[in-house]
Amino acid sequence: MAARCSIAFMVMASCLSVVVSGGLPGDLFAHSVASKLRVDRDTTARASSDFGRIVAAAPEAVLHPATPVDIAELVRFSASSPSPFPVAPRGQGHSARGQSLAPGGVVVDMRALAARRGRVNVSAGGAGAAPYVDAGGEQLWAEVLRATLEHGLAPRVWTDYLRITVAGTLSNAGIGGQAFRHGPQITNVLELDVITGRGDMVTCSRDKEPDLFFAVLGGLGQFGIITRARIGLEPAPKRVRWVRLAYSDVVTFTRDQELLISKRASEAGFDYVEGQVQLNRTLTEGPKSTPFFSRFDIDRLVGLASESVSGVIYFIEGAMYYNESTTASVDQKLTSVLEQLSFDKCFVFTKDVSYVQFLDRVREEERILRSIGMWDVPHPWLNLFVPQSRILDFDTGVLKGVFVGANPVGVILMYPMNRNMWDDRMTAVSGNDDMFYVVGLLRSAVVPGDVERLERENEAVLAFCDNEGIGCKQYLPHYASQDEWRSHFGPKWSRVTELKVKYDPYGILSPGQRIFSSLTPMALVAM
Repeated sequence: MAARCSIAFMVMASCLSVVVSGGLPGDLFAHSVASKLRVDRDTTARASSDFGRIVAAAPEAVLHPATPVDIAELVRFSASSPSPFPVAPRGQGHSARGQSLAPGGVVVDMRALAARRGRVNVSAGGAGAAPYVDAGGEQLWAEVLRATLEHGLAPRVWTDYLRITVAGTLSNAGIGGQAFRHGPQITNVLELDVITGRGDMVTCSRDKEPDLFFAVLGGLGQFGIITRARIGLEPAPKRVRWVRLAYSDVVTFTRDQELLISKRASEAGFDYVEGQVQLNRTLTEGPKSTPFFSRFDIDRLVGLASESVSGVIYFIEGAMYYNESTTASVDQKLTSVLEQLSFDKCFVFTKDVSYVQFLDRVREEERILRSIGMWDVPHPWLNLFVPQSRILDFDTGVLKGVFVGANPVGVILMYPMNRNMWDDRMTAVSGNDDMFYVVGLLRSAVVPGDVERLERENEAVLAFCDNEGIGCKQYLPHYASQDEWRSHFGPKWSRVTELKVKYDPYGILSPGQRIFSSLTPMALVAM
């Protein structure tokens, strides 16, 4: 108990030193990294907000590193300062609640490293060695894809959007439609280069410095800054049969999804499985066509929704990968899978696209949204892991309760994952049931008052889950209190605090997560 209190006190003391530092030490600007620091208003303003457009907080400076050594020197300087200042790595700034911000400190523009050649290197394997890619943490997944495809290879698991960085997704988990089979992106990492909160540059893996390796994966930037990741590869397909199946009944929809992800890899029909929810007003008042659905398709879906009692319809989105040598069998394989499912009759939609087109599908939607000024708007997103045993209750209480009459601009995701594909040694938190659902309320605020309204709805969703005892976990989490963070990490909490002291004893890294900044002396004693 005494040791635990001592650890907690160190965390508290370090956080307080950051909070009261009141700016950067003057001698920082005489340091060797000074030439790479920018303090002009335009630069700090760009680092003062993120994709969410909900939180704004200005750093004192932005570091444009030429090499990872520059980052280590900055962190080491802060750690040795009488008043350590916060340091936050920022890739594309795609966080939603200020997690990539560093109020009063220094934001590290990780993308500056992308200007240096040789930051993506592919090993094609052979002679019994498995293929892999070494990618700088600042690299976009789209850049990794481009490099690996030159060797006919690709990572196994992808997020839906590829214009985000390797380190950014690995700091959270990295989930997508392939995770039911291969786990999240973090389970496919073989090795990391990490800069700790002490400024140490460490290479780690499952066998070398495993404490740091497992801490950083899904660690929300609390234990180190990822500057390189070695990621396993597999042969890349050339083509994708892309399928969407419509359902008017949630029971059938969830049963079919669970069937698809429960099959052993050798029996699996789809290589990718996700699901979406469409509210009736979203269909009737939304775009008349999309990159996937034609105007005729949407008219048919509006008719299906109007026949539904709730006005809610669901889609299973699946993908089958294939090559020229397997073209003849993909139709037969798809027919065999569809015969096992119970989607609404005649509501099957298919497209045949290249592998790159499929993986980068959100890019086209981004272009459309940018063209009409609806990309750089507030995104009060809420992502939850919902236990499979309570997903029907969630559907009733939220999608057909809290959201009755709602007309969201954006996407609602809803698809299951297998918990046994997650590694509990990693910091990342998964769902509680053996199978759990990802529910992504990815809504955008496009007119005045939307932010406040959507935030109230998010609060109502969380209140419903709490009141009904639905043990949800947030993905890309954001909490306002220490108790909420303690509940989020559950049995991992004590280990998280110990690792924080070990690798970031001065509370320097990623303060925007607000995991430790709200600690009080009384709370520390209770630990």
